[in-house]
Amino acid sequence: MDVESDVTELRKNYKKDWRFRLALIGTGLALVVVVLGAFTRLSHAGLGCPDWPGCYGHLLWPTEGHEIDAANQAFPHAPVETDKTWPEMVHRYFAGMLLLLVAGLTYMFWRRRGHRGFVQSHILLGLIVLQAAFGMWTVTLKLWPQVVTAHLLGGMATLAVLWMLAERLRYRKRQIPPHEFTALQNLRPLAVAAVIAVGLQIALGGWTSSNYAALACPDFPTCHNQWWPAADFSQGFNIAQQIGPNYLGGALEGEARTAIHLTHRIGAIIVSLLVCLVALRAWQAGSPRWALGLVAVLGLQVALGIANVVMSLPLPIAVAHNAGAALLLLSLLTFCYRINTVQPSIRNYA
Repeated sequence: MDVESDVTELRKNYKKDWRFRLALIGTGLALVVVVLGAFTRLSHAGLGCPDWPGCYGHLLWPTEGHEIDAANQAFPHAPVETDKTWPEMVHRYFAGMLLLLVAGLTYMFWRRRGHRGFVQSHILLGLIVLQAAFGMWTVTLKLWPQVVTAHLLGGMATLAVLWMLAERLRYRKRQIPPHEFTALQNLRPLAVAAVIAVGLQIALGGWTSSNYAALACPDFPTCHNQWWPAADFSQGFNIAQQIGPNYLGGALEGEARTAIHLTHRIGAIIVSLLVCLVALRAWQAGSPRWALGLVAVLGLQVALGIANVVMSLPLPIAVAHNAGAALLLLSLLTFCYRINTVQPSIRNYA
């Protein structure tokens, strides 16, 4: 009987380990998809393939001369640009791999409906399916900013849920001194506020990118050599933009794009203040490693944002800025999760 119990426990641990491994691999794959999506968007390759799910009717993309000629005849409104076809299709195939992985992970949890990761896995599957729809609409609606921004947010949400699932499968509750526990619990509302602020800032970043407003202010820290230049906020944040036009390159006037860019800068200031305050409180609560880590990730992200402006949006730095936003979000989410799972030690620390 004891042997059978040991074997059963080993099997449970083995399966659990595989769920954790898949969640961790999925997190890495989701990060690759987010980065590839940023690369595709920032290299203006979002309409590199005018059809979906193929590319000019190909499983990959047309490469030979006769294939390109045939594609140009079939899609006269969208001639083939070979430097834009492959980023779009590589992004789609990595997204497809992520869909298969999440489907497999969901099936593993479905077989054990009582497991704590059951709900998260099904949320993930729903997010991935919705992301596929947004990917299609990004093409069919010709980079409509609302869809492009929602597609970015969906990718970030998928990444976050996968990482938190892996964290939940791996992390074990630990005990800390009662005074540290109390300090960390008091920090929870501020940490949650920082997560919400970062999420809103990511949405602003998506809106900035989808409306091609990243260079609306070509100087820093001023904008057009003014602290508060002319800006049209009503048009910049008009979510009733028409469906139908081709939004490649953007369709807003200069003052509207300036309003978007200014708002993103203001958001960056708010996020920086909140994260620095969280880091300070974490240091005071006895978590100096977390404090230093959050400040380091924030500093990197701010530096990348400034570099994008002063260096006129170089592609590697712009893509890294998207990855930095994901890293900052995951860092704060992990910190919040650790706060929620620690317990006060019953030992006497007096």
